[in-house]
Amino acid sequence: MEPFARNVVHFVRLLRGAGLGMSPAHAVDALDALRFVDLNRRDDVRATLACLLVHASDEREIFDAAFDLFWRDPDWEGKLRALLLPKVTNGMPPPLRNNRLADALAARAACARDRREPPSKSKPEEAHARVTFSSQERLSHRDFDTLSADEWRKLRHQIRAHRLPLATEPTRRLKAASRGTHADLKASARHAVRSGGDWTVWKYRAALERRPPLVLLLDISGSMSAYSRAVLYFCHALLQSRERLQVFLFGTRLTNATRALRERDPDVAIATLGQNVADWSGGTRIGAALAEFNRRWARRVLGGRATVLLVTDGLDHEAIDVLDAEMQRLRRFAHRLVWLNPLLRFADFTPRARGVRAILPHVDAMLAAHNLDSLGAVGRELAALSRRSAPHTLLGDTRWN
Repeated sequence: MEPFARNVVHFVRLLRGAGLGMSPAHAVDALDALRFVDLNRRDDVRATLACLLVHASDEREIFDAAFDLFWRDPDWEGKLRALLLPKVTNGMPPPLRNNRLADALAARAACARDRREPPSKSKPEEAHARVTFSSQERLSHRDFDTLSADEWRKLRHQIRAHRLPLATEPTRRLKAASRGTHADLKASARHAVRSGGDWTVWKYRAALERRPPLVLLLDISGSMSAYSRAVLYFCHALLQSRERLQVFLFGTRLTNATRALRERDPDVAIATLGQNVADWSGGTRIGAALAEFNRRWARRVLGGRATVLLVTDGLDHEAIDVLDAEMQRLRRFAHRLVWLNPLLRFADFTPRARGVRAILPHVDAMLAAHNLDSLGAVGRELAALSRRSAPHTLLGDTRWN
C-alpha cells in the first residue's frame, strides 16, 4: 500500500492545485476508505474518491479529468500537452480546456523534472543581480492591451486574488450590541427577569452595517475587448467572494451576465460569455443600451444605495441626445455613479469626444481602468467616495469642473 498511498496523496495535491478545497485530512480519509474497496475495480475506486473529495456539482468535471489523467495513462505529460493544445477531429468542435487542471499538472511536471535532474558538479558561477521590480509588480503596471499571451495568463491569477476594499454603510436595521445609542427595552427586561429584577445591566441595539450593492455596466465593443476581459475576471472574483454584484454587458445590445459569471472556473465562465454574447467585440450603442437598462433593470437592481460602475471609453458618435437623457435618468436611479475609463491611461487625455462630453456631467467620479494598479485604485476610491462629492473627479483632480 505504500506506493499507492503516496499516489493518493499526490492526487489530492493535484486537486488542490486545480482549485478544489483539499486538505491533508482528505488524503487520510481517502486512504482509510480505500482499505474497504477492491482496488482492482476502477469504478469503485473512482466512486469512493469522488464521494470524499467532491463537494459541489461543478467540481465533478475537474475530478473526472484529473482522475483519468493521473490514474490511467503513464504518459500524463503527453496528455497535458494534448489538454493545453486541443485538436479538432472528425469535424467536431474541440473539448473545453480546463486551465486550472492544466496549471496544476504543469506545476507537478516542473517539480518532477527538477527532481529528476542530477545536481550539477561544475564550479558554481557568481551572478550579480541588479535591484529591479519583480515580475508581478511589472505586470501590475502593464496596460491590459499590451500584454502577450504568457503575460496575460500570469496576470489572470493576480486578478483572481484581488479584492475591492469596499466600505460598509449603516442601514436602518438594528442588531444586538454591547453598547450603542438605542436601548433595547425588551432585551433589558428579559435580562432583569432572569436576574431577579436587577435593572442595572442594560442591553443595546446598534445600526447594522453592510456593503452597498454594485452594478457594473461593461462595454464589450471592439475598442474595449482587452479591458473588458480583465474586468470580467475581476468581477468573477467578487462574485465568488459573495459580493452583492450585478454585471451587464453592452455593445449594440444589453446582456445580463451575472448568472454566467457564477460558474466556479473563471476561464469557462468568460469563454461561455464570449460564445453566447452575439455583439462581443462589435460596435457600440451606449445610449440605446442604457435606455434598455433604465427601462427593464434599473428599478430591480438599483435599490439599497447601489453604486453603478460604468466601464466604457465613451467613444459613441450616434444619438448623443439619447445618451445624455439616459445618463441623466441613470443618475437619478443610482446612489453614486462612477465612470471607469481606460482612456485615462494617456496623460494628456481631454474630454473632446461627443460621447465623453455627454457622459461626464452626470458621474460622481471618473477613474482609470487600464491595469491592475488602476483597479486597486478603484477600490480605494469607492471606499472613500461620498454621495455628494464633487463631480467629475479624476483621482482627486477637479480640473474639469
